[in-house]
Amino acid sequence: MDNFQIETAQNIGIQQNSASIGDRILAFLVDLFIIIIYTILSMLLLAGLEADRFGEMVYYVVIGLPVFLYYLLFETFWGGKTPGKAALKIRVVKLDGSRPAFSNYLIRWLLRIIDISIGSGSIAVVTILLNGKGQRLGDMAAKTTVISEKRKVSLANTLAVEIPEGYVPKYPQVTVLKDRDVQDIKEIYRTARVKGRHDVVIALAEKTASVLGVKFEEKPMAFIKQVIEDYNYFTQQ
Repeated sequence: MDNFQIETAQNIGIQQNSASIGDRILAFLVDLFIIIIYTILSMLLLAGLEADRFGEMVYYVVIGLPVFLYYLLFETFWGGKTPGKAALKIRVVKLDGSRPAFSNYLIRWLLRIIDISIGSGSIAVVTILLNGKGQRLGDMAAKTTVISEKRKVSLANTLAVEIPEGYVPKYPQVTVLKDRDVQDIKEIYRTARVKGRHDVVIALAEKTASVLGVKFEEKPMAFIKQVIEDYNYFTQQ
C-alpha cells in the first residue's frame, strides 16, 4: 500500500494510505457480483411479465439504468463508496483528503470506459502502479484517489511510543493528563490523519493546549505528536 503526504491550505501534512491493487480488484469483483445478481433477478422478473415490444423496451431501460449508473450513484451518495469499496474499507477522496464534488465523481465515472472497459482493467492497473498515488486515469483527471481506511495494528495503535535516548521534553504540563486522555488524543489524531481531517487536528491541538494551559508555536500535528511523546517520557521514568 503506497503512502503519500499532502499539504493542506493550513500547511498541515496529512498522510494518506492508498488502497492496494488487491483491495481495489476485490472491491470491483464484489460490485460486479452485485450487478450480475441484480441483472439476473431483473431478467427473471421481466420474463414473468407480459408486455408488448414497447413495454419490454421500457423495462430494459428501467432495469439497465441502475447498472449503467451504479458507480456514479453509489459514490456520489455514499461518500465515495460502493458496496464493494465499503466491504474492503476503501473510498474515493480528493487529493487534499476532502470529499469529492459530483463533478469529480462524474469525470472518473466517464473515464471508466478507458480505464476499466477497454483492456479489462489492465490500463487502470498499470496506471495505478506507475502513478504512486493510487490513481487511475479517471482519478488523475478528476484529481481524486482511493484510500484505505483499514486500521494498522502496530505499536502506534497503543498508548506507548518509543522515546529516543537523550529525548528532551517540551511540555511538562502533560503530567496532568491521564492514560485514558492520552489514548483518546492519540486515537483522534490517528483517525484524523487517515481521513485527512486537518480541521479535526487543529481543533484537537487547540483543545489539548487549553487543557494543558500552554500555547504552541509548532504546527498542530507536530504539537499533538510532541504531547504524546512528552507524556510517554514522563510516565516511563
